Amino acid sequence: RPGGGIAKMSAAQPARFFCTAGRGLEPFLEREVRVRLGATEVDRVSGKVFFKAAAAPGELRQLRSAERLFLLLKKHGPLPVSGNRGKMLHEIKSLVIEKPKYWLDVISVWRKLRGHKGKTDDGSPENALALKRKSEEETNAASKRQKTEQMRATVPEECQVGAGETCVVPDRSSQECWIESRTCSEFPSRGSEGEDPAANEKLGLSFRVSCRCSGAIARVLTSQEVGRAVGTALARQCGWRTNLRDPDLEIFVHLNDIHSVVGIPLFRLPLANREYIRTAGLRSTVAWAMASLAEIRAGALVLDPMCGLGTILLEAAKEWPEACYWGADISDSQLEGADGNVRTAGLMDRIELLKASVEALPLPSESFDSVISDIPFGKKFKTDAQLLPDILQEMERVLRVGGTLVLLLSQELCRRVVGLARCAGGDPADGDSRAAPAQGMDGLASGAAPSGDGNSSPLAQGGGQPLPSRRLGSLVPEGVYAVSLGRTDAFIHKYRKLATAG
Repeated sequence: RPGGGIAKMSAAQPARFFCTAGRGLEPFLEREVRVRLGATEVDRVSGKVFFKAAAAPGELRQLRSAERLFLLLKKHGPLPVSGNRGKMLHEIKSLVIEKPKYWLDVISVWRKLRGHKGKTDDGSPENALALKRKSEEETNAASKRQKTEQMRATVPEECQVGAGETCVVPDRSSQECWIESRTCSEFPSRGSEGEDPAANEKLGLSFRVSCRCSGAIARVLTSQEVGRAVGTALARQCGWRTNLRDPDLEIFVHLNDIHSVVGIPLFRLPLANREYIRTAGLRSTVAWAMASLAEIRAGALVLDPMCGLGTILLEAAKEWPEACYWGADISDSQLEGADGNVRTAGLMDRIELLKASVEALPLPSESFDSVISDIPFGKKFKTDAQLLPDILQEMERVLRVGGTLVLLLSQELCRRVVGLARCAGGDPADGDSRAAPAQGMDGLASGAAPSGDGNSSPLAQGGGQPLPSRRLGSLVPEGVYAVSLGRTDAFIHKYRKLATAG
């Protein structure tokens, strides 16, 4: 079955992994693991992508659309749910109960993939400061953790995967019962009878169990109960000691109506936590996904006319360093934050910042190959929908013919864009007059980025079917992607500028 054969793996051989992803970013992540890692046996489900790859730690770290990366130990179908709680707990424990030799091999592979010997080194010198902050946060939060565990039933599956670590919130309209636990209670630390003392000595690790249950199983067993059962089984079998604050090893158990998964995170910090971003703005994974659609070539000029803290520019410049990037914003505080991020990332020679209004950019017409922007719609910064026509017109003006425009829009702004196209009498794309996007994330199809020779990288190619919509002047829609930003949904729109008649 998938996930088996871990004992036969070595660092030079393909290993099985899975990544968590924000809702709507799974197609980007699936494409990325295929192109960047040459992954095989790729399986995409909501919130996760499973794959097999022979990749070094440095290559694995380059995944930009993933939240966290795990070494996959077990992947089975959903566990049968019954009224016999004892039987269910026995089935769950069977997921992790193996001979000590199995766990010796698992830990060996895990350590080789991490590329270090100790838990304090995360394989990247740039992560030292982040790890220090994380350690301090974990220490301060440890005394509160047990009190708050009972109240975390509202936390979605892809959130709070580690202390101080947050992920994009998936849609919860399915009314699933979500329960999450990071504790495994106080497990016995002695080995069971008949175990190999030498093996236990070699496995003298500290550990904790993080368990997430959703769906039918969560209505019968709490994550605390599951975590306690799994932790007790591992402690008795392997002689490991528990450490809820700073363990050597963390075991993740994910149980839902789709699958039962056991994994070990390869890195203590999420991949989505970029060491080169000092002040976070837009989620880095979403920013990268937007940049991947912009078809950035070597020597291209790329503009973010509402750059905020510069996250989109940073992600683009890191991935496509041979282009030139410009960012504009009207807010002094945002530009100051962007400048700090650019300096922290060491990208002063690639990214230029200027203070300007997106409605009147001091830039020549048709001067940029790509325009990428997150049009603000949060509580602190919110774009007046009435200004959208002027904003789009100015972006269209500075974009070259054949260039790409990639926008992140709220549902309200998305509806406004559709209304503008209708009022302008734009021609329907693909000969279809149905311009209005479906309401909600599930009803919105993913657009596919063109795969022609204009692409600078195969990472720019998306998946799914294009959503028919009307053109905006010279801007022709090429795709819409629904993504989750946590508590709200948003839509990535891609347009291409065509020459106007006459």
